[in-house]
Amino acid sequence: MPPILMQVILVLSWLALPVGLLCILDDWFLRPRRQIAASPQPVPDSPLMSLAYHVLPILIGAAVIRLLVAEQLDFSAVLVAISAVTGVIWAVDAGVLHRRRRAKAKAAGKDPATIPEPGTVDYARSFFPVALAVLLLRAFIFEPFRIPSDSMMPTLLDGDFILVNKFSYGLRLPVTNTKILHGGGPKRGDVVVFRYPLDPSENYIKRLVGLPGDHVTVRDDRLIINDQVIPFKIMDAYTDGCYINMQLAVEHLGVHTHHALLCPVPLQVTPYPLPGCRRSDARGYVCGGTPPPGAIPLVEPEVVTKVVPPGEYLMVGDNRDNSDDGRVWGFVPDANMVGKATYIWFNWDPQRAGGPMWRRIGMKIQ
Repeated sequence: MPPILMQVILVLSWLALPVGLLCILDDWFLRPRRQIAASPQPVPDSPLMSLAYHVLPILIGAAVIRLLVAEQLDFSAVLVAISAVTGVIWAVDAGVLHRRRRAKAKAAGKDPATIPEPGTVDYARSFFPVALAVLLLRAFIFEPFRIPSDSMMPTLLDGDFILVNKFSYGLRLPVTNTKILHGGGPKRGDVVVFRYPLDPSENYIKRLVGLPGDHVTVRDDRLIINDQVIPFKIMDAYTDGCYINMQLAVEHLGVHTHHALLCPVPLQVTPYPLPGCRRSDARGYVCGGTPPPGAIPLVEPEVVTKVVPPGEYLMVGDNRDNSDDGRVWGFVPDANMVGKATYIWFNWDPQRAGGPMWRRIGMKIQ
């Protein structure tokens, strides 16, 4: 999204709160007085309030767009806030203000039926059940998640939209993440969404390779778990225009058979996209051969050994040479687990030419 457009959206989103409060104040208290005084003939709003009512949907739309493009956003907290605000508005009006409007209309000799209900109350009554249903669905059953990086290639691509099964690892309360019902525990090989241990406001997605008590060694991108070498076979070369001369492998981890991506030598990273790369904001990745001008080798440690502590897990990306994962920052506590990635329900990376990759829709995540 162009920076100037984002600046406009930012300004409009900040205006949504004061304009919204102005509309609520007028809609609840001042507009009913005007209608009662003028009934049965409707009275027009002042030019200022008419402008406020007309621009409010635009401002709310800008606020929603800002939330959707935010890098760090707790959607559960947003849904809790929307459910609470709309529920309170609906309840206060039904319990107090509705009766007051009727009483004032009768005292003025007017028919209460001719006094329109505040628009904010109508919105709240419409939005509350929807927001609550989405909150319950997202908190306890499935949560959508967008893949933000290349770290799980080729299993998941930047731009994949996936469903995360929240029930797989037990039910947790939204926002606090407190577990209230235990489910089946995480399994080795699961693709897991979790809260990043170094910054819990961020969600990460990786493959679970180490269970509590496991002794895990990663040597030359291969896994050795409890002295057993995990089956790993190089299948073919992999080139997609952004990644050049990579190796595509098949790995058997637990009950999962999945692909992994690797480079047997230091991966050369350019600060610019390669000529054949369809993504406008990507860097280039070249494995072996003559590195392009400006390329810097991405040096990974040849051997990483970890002993997984009780109640924690080791996560590693399928893109073994381009993944910020547990080999670097350590382990994921059970309290940070969000859920198991299950299906891809959409794919679209706005920075990639050609639009959505329709063939990925409905793919099961292995």
